[in-house]
Amino acid sequence: MQRLALAFRCFFCILSRGALSDELRAALGLKEPDPPAADFVDGAVEIVSFLQRDSRLVDFLMEDVSAYDDEQIGAAVRTVHDQCRDSLKRYFDLVPVIDGVEGTFTSLGGTAVAQNPALVKFLGNVPAGVPQGGLLRHKGWVAKKVDLPVPARGLGVIAPAEIEIE
Repeated sequence: MQRLALAFRCFFCILSRGALSDELRAALGLKEPDPPAADFVDGAVEIVSFLQRDSRLVDFLMEDVSAYDDEQIGAAVRTVHDQCRDSLKRYFDLVPVIDGVEGTFTSLGGTAVAQNPALVKFLGNVPAGVPQGGLLRHKGWVAKKVDLPVPARGLGVIAPAEIEIE
């Protein structure tokens, strides 16, 4: 008899509210479904999406530029570069891994870089073990803070097609 009463309560709750109450959910042993975990693919697509939205980077990269002369490409690159840089600054707090002068000797002793091998890529004639330093060829980048918006589009959509209605 209790199951029949529970079934009626569930039926009328769904009929009137469109969902089960917390009390009925508990009585049935149901819990709220966990929200889907953010997938790294979603994050990657969102990054490309905002670079496309803010600077048309994907359009620029997918265009065949062989028909244009260097001056035309240079003018387009300057605009795309400025807009992409602004987008990156909006969503990321990027800092150099090593804040030094490229082309000069850099010592790694006692730095956080020496403790984390993922922060440095050694080039050239690399000895066994961790080198004490070398010529800085690229400062590297690390994201101190990431503030990506929640993906608003469906999975994999970088930019929707645009159709103008006249």
